[in-house]
Amino acid sequence: MDVVEPYEINSPNLKKKLVIATQGSNFKDKLTEGIVNHYASNSVYIKVIDITTLNDIEPKDFDALVIIHTWENWKPPAVVKMFIDRNKTIQDRIVVVTTSGEGSYKMEDVDAIVGASVQEDAPKKVLQIISRLESILN
Repeated sequence: MDVVEPYEINSPNLKKKLVIATQGSNFKDKLTEGIVNHYASNSVYIKVIDITTLNDIEPKDFDALVIIHTWENWKPPAVVKMFIDRNKTIQDRIVVVTTSGEGSYKMEDVDAIVGASVQEDAPKKVLQIISRLESILN
């Protein structure tokens, strides 16, 4: 996985705030790009970070959080598991997207969007993510 360079879209003074924590890959970059493109003109502040810095985020500062990660060595990245475990009380504001070779692995007790990293499936996955975000942000 590549490390994602952090960036921000729109003003942090906007009322609605979204953080996307992701890993760098062609598929995950397409998902992030699709989410950013959808919300960039919708008066939503967007902060994109690498998942390695997920624990630096203060969840209460954001209305919604998207975590996009790969299932690695039969488990999620430790930083993702730790973040989810530490923030169980706000799971209704977190959208988790888990990719794996088989496409069905995910953390227990997490309602994740799952799938393999198939480029042609990216637009459909973006729509699933946006659908979940709409119910959180509206």
